[in-house]
Parts: sequence; structure tokens; C-alpha cells
Amino acid sequence: MGKKDKLRRFAENETFSHVIQPQFSEVFNADYSLKNKWSQCYWKNNNPIVLELGCGKGEYTVQLAQKYPDKNFIGIDIKGARLWRGAKTALEDSITNVAFIRSRIEFLLSFFGANEISEIWITFPDPQKEKRRTKKRLTSPRFLNMYSSILKPQGIIHLKTDSIELYEYTTSLLQYNSQTIRVATPHLYESEIADDILSIKTFYEQGYLAQGKPITYIQFQVQGSIREMPDDELPT
Repeated sequence: MGKKDKLRRFAENETFSHVIQPQFSEVFNADYSLKNKWSQCYWKNNNPIVLELGCGKGEYTVQLAQKYPDKNFIGIDIKGARLWRGAKTALEDSITNVAFIRSRIEFLLSFFGANEISEIWITFPDPQKEKRRTKKRLTSPRFLNMYSSILKPQGIIHLKTDSIELYEYTTSLLQYNSQTIRVATPHLYESEIADDILSIKTFYEQGYLAQGKPITYIQFQVQGSIREMPDDELPT
């Protein structure tokens, strides 16, 4: 994508009422104005709120919003030019139960309070393959503890990825911390659980499937504090 196209998309994002792009000062060591107020002040209803983290082009966010008009969906990504695609589609198709936040996931607790979120999707995140980078994984203890603090009791997290390393790391970490794994499969499309929701295919997923990569999936819950695994417990 050329620089002109990126600038055009950035400018168009500014005109979208359903795209939220806070200033750094609004979220760094600060609570964003909508924290604990999304249902009351933004959505103006009490429907469950579902997040997609690292939403990219927003395919999951938009398609889930279409399937579930009785839920509200928020896609979060730092890449404004990618996020634009989902925001544009939602506008063109008059999908009103979807919004996007342009921000780093590290600032998640600046946006949402305790028990504010019902469900979280993590779709094809950077697997951060090197062991020294495991703390950056979106299923590392640092992030899982964030999710636990904003999810409602019994809230569900979904991880869908082509990375067997991330899949094995996440299942091992959850087992180490005695967390609830509801579903886990290293071959989603060879299993019996690939329903119409799990079969939503993002731009990146289509590429991975074309390369013959298996798609993995975990559905789980987190409660209490999640601890780091000792190095000798990490999957090799």
C-alpha cells in the first residue's frame, strides 16, 4: 500500500464516528473517558460487549457483529490503515453494533473496567516465537491477567492461530495455572467443532490455509492470578 493510500485511509478514519483514536495522553497512565461507561454512554444498551484484539482488517469483528445483532463488538488494533477496512465495511453495510479502537493492546485497562467485557477473540496474533519474547505474546500471563480483570465471571476467550508454538505455549500455560480449557484442537478444520463462527476466515487465515498450514483453536476461561511458567516447563 502506497503512502497516499495510507494517508487517505487515516483521514477517512477521522470522519468515522465508530472509530475511536485517543491521544496518547488519554490512555497512558490514565482512564479513557468511556471506561466503565461503554454500555451507558456509547452503545446506550446493555448488550454484551465482545472484543477482537489485534483485529487487523476487522473481518471477525464485522462478521460476528452481523451474526449477533444482540451483542456489541469492538475491534482493537494499532494499524489504522488496516482497521479502516473493517470500519468502512461496517459503514457501507449499516452495521451499527460494531466499533473500532486504534490503540495498543497494552492500554486495554485504560479503556475497560471490571466485568465490562463478556468475550474476547484473539485471531492470528504475532506468535513472538523467540523464547525471550514470550512476555509479548497476547496469551502471556501479563495479558491474561488483564483479560481476567475486565471479563465478566465465566467470560470466554478464543485463540485462533496458525502457530502451533503459540497453541502449545497457551495450552501449557493454562494447564500450569489450572485454568479451564473448554475446547482445544490443533487442527480446527479437521475437527467436529468448525461451525459457521469458527469458519469465518480472515485475510491472513486464507493465506495460511493456501500454504497448507493447520489452524489451531482454543476456547478457555481465566480466573485468579496467572503465573509465568518456569523455563523448564516451556514447550520446546
